[in-house]
Parts: sequence; C-alpha cells; structure tokens
Amino acid sequence: MTGKSDSDVAEIEAAVVGIRRSQRRRTLARLSGRRGEPAGQRAGLPDAVYELLDVIEAAEANGDALTVTDAAAVLDVDQPRSSRLAGQALQAGLLRREADQFDGRRSLLALTADGRAALTRIRDFRRSVIAEATAEWPEEDLAAFARLLNRFVRDFAQHTRP
Repeated sequence: MTGKSDSDVAEIEAAVVGIRRSQRRRTLARLSGRRGEPAGQRAGLPDAVYELLDVIEAAEANGDALTVTDAAAVLDVDQPRSSRLAGQALQAGLLRREADQFDGRRSLLALTADGRAALTRIRDFRRSVIAEATAEWPEEDLAAFARLLNRFVRDFAQHTRP
C-alpha cells in the first residue's frame, strides 16, 4: 500500500464505509423522528432539501452564491433534481431567489431566516448525538479525534478531487 500499517488503513477504510452507509440510510434523520424531535425538518420535505440548504450555507460562508445548476454539481445530482429541491425549499420559505448583480440572466439561491433557523436546529441535533456518542471519551481523545478527523477529511479531499 503506502508503507503505513495495513491493518490501520483497513480499519480507517471500514470506518469510512460505515459512515457512508449511515449517511445513506439517513440514520440521524430517522433517529430524530424516533425521538420526536423535528431537528428543523418540515413535514413533507425530503432530506435532500436540507442537504441543499447545507450547500447554500457553505457557499455563503465562503462569500459565494449558487445557482440551481451550481448546486446540482455540488450535490452530484442532475439539474432537474436540483431545480425540484430548490422549488420545494422556495415554497417552504427556506430559500429565496436573488438576481445576480453581475449577470441579470442568473438567479442565485439564498437562505431565508427560516432556512437558517432550520439548519441551526439540525446542526444542534447532530451535535447532541455526537456528544452522546462520545460522552464517555476522555477529553484528550475527543480533541485528538476532532483534529485527526478534520485532517483526514481535508487530505482525503485533496487526493480524490477531480
């Protein structure tokens, strides 16, 4: 492989697959429902709408604004799917369209106050579940995990980006 311990690399790979499977099964959304906690979600909206809100928020945090087509690329969905998700978020009052000041033909997606509030509730719920899962961990383990996981995600992205 890379000269690293094959068993350590295999354990990391298995953990990454486990996280991916958990995400695909929408484990946190289902847990929220079982606990009766809305975690920011509104009835009838698919989880993918909240993924779109996450993408819009991340772009805004970087000083960017996304169109429906831009969001489709980030979400890795086709443009019609991204358009349907944006339409659902717009209708629910979680997003609004803004004119692009540099290109009047483009319409940018922006979070509304309700969209930001929904993301805050979702983020708070995710953090509470992580806090529960790591409640028995010593502080130094938690700090090391946070540092190393972020490092891994950053380095993995550098090696896998197209």
